[in-house]
Amino acid sequence: MKKDVYDNPLIERYSSKEMLRNFSPEKKFGTWRKLWVILAECEKELGLDIISDAQIQELKKFEDNINFETAKEYEKKLRHDVMSHVHAYGDQAVNARAIIHLGATSAFVGDNTDLIQIKDGLEIIKEKMVNLIKSMKDFAYDYRELPTLGFTHFQAAQLTTVGKRATLWLQSLLLDFEELEFRIENLRFRGVKGTTGTQASFKELFNGDFDTVRELDKMVTKKAGFKKLQGVTGQTYDRKIDSHILELLSNIAQSAHKFTNDMRLLQHLKELEEPFEKNQIGSSAMAYKRNPMRSERISSLAKFVMSLSMNGALVYSTQWFERTLDDSANKRLSIPQAFLAVDAILIIWLNILDGIVVYPKVIEANIMKELPFMASENIIMEAVKNGQDRQEVHEIVRELSMETTKRVKLEGLSNDLIERIKKDGRIKVSPEKLDNILEPGKFTGFADKQTEAFINEEVEPILVRYNHLIKKIDSDLKV
Repeated sequence: MKKDVYDNPLIERYSSKEMLRNFSPEKKFGTWRKLWVILAECEKELGLDIISDAQIQELKKFEDNINFETAKEYEKKLRHDVMSHVHAYGDQAVNARAIIHLGATSAFVGDNTDLIQIKDGLEIIKEKMVNLIKSMKDFAYDYRELPTLGFTHFQAAQLTTVGKRATLWLQSLLLDFEELEFRIENLRFRGVKGTTGTQASFKELFNGDFDTVRELDKMVTKKAGFKKLQGVTGQTYDRKIDSHILELLSNIAQSAHKFTNDMRLLQHLKELEEPFEKNQIGSSAMAYKRNPMRSERISSLAKFVMSLSMNGALVYSTQWFERTLDDSANKRLSIPQAFLAVDAILIIWLNILDGIVVYPKVIEANIMKELPFMASENIIMEAVKNGQDRQEVHEIVRELSMETTKRVKLEGLSNDLIERIKKDGRIKVSPEKLDNILEPGKFTGFADKQTEAFINEEVEPILVRYNHLIKKIDSDLKV
């Protein structure tokens, strides 16, 4: 097979068949034909008697049988994509040729189809996000009680739990999901607006009857599957919508990137690990390596999506009056590719959670390197309860801590602060009590309870609402 032209990696390596189908020529031009049928049906229903039932039936007959080659030949001659498909459709539905695209401008099919693809793309993403939320919720709940070192500035801090940390990733996802729901619910159809948005052509068709033309706008919108309609437009729908959609996709990418940053650091600490297949190779030179390939792929794609969000702002802010065409080439790239990349990100993210590995013994060992220092305040309080002077005990702990720090940093040895305190004998706390103080579960605060409350109050209502979307998503990687 010849491979002498560029392959888009989003198509060849990353995105799902359903998202690729959503932005395919078949979907795009098939939607154009569906919109032409809807327009003709609504125009006839509202009294336009120049359209017959026979013509509509002929349009429907060829609705899903697109003659792409004929359209391609017309476009070479006409240099106009919409009119090339009007002519190609007319060559098939000969008796309906005269009423195809009646009263409409190119944006009727072009812009409305873009909005349909955006809406359907958001629904695809919603399903994957629901299942991702479910997977992450399960992980958080399973490990809600497992203590782990917390980090601030990537320096060891007070303990948290593995599950509580996962709720931080989950919280970001919920914020994105809330925005996703809002965008789907409030996405407005362009509808039937004419060449500059004044509906002048439809005024002529319906003899100046504004109410009928408004009803046409609403009917077409409803038949196209939208609840809301843009009340006014220029020639195109408001490009602010594209800016909003690209920003939403960027926000999802940002949350994914944050997760992979943490995941890669935790894999370095050997506490958590993403799936690693039996025959997977981590490095061509270093055979022992288990690189976090999945997390790195997500972060790479996420950077791409975040960069695309600027396109929406640039296109919207530079539109002139009722429209300019300097948005077209940009939209053909930025909108589909942002959807394809986020789709890929969610697939990989699901793949990671499906096979994520937790190493409790390593987590415990890392805790014990730091916990004696963190427990020093508890030890001081226990000694004071046993009758000792707080300031004297504090000085003893400080002195022994400095000796321990030197042992750890200069000699690379383990943290032996507790053993030093026992051996020193000046602090009047029993060895058994000292060991009991070092129980990690005593240092995680309400992490487990917070996790349970967050899941019950904020996560479960979403999963109940979208229970019909929960299923096994194919998260196998193409490569």
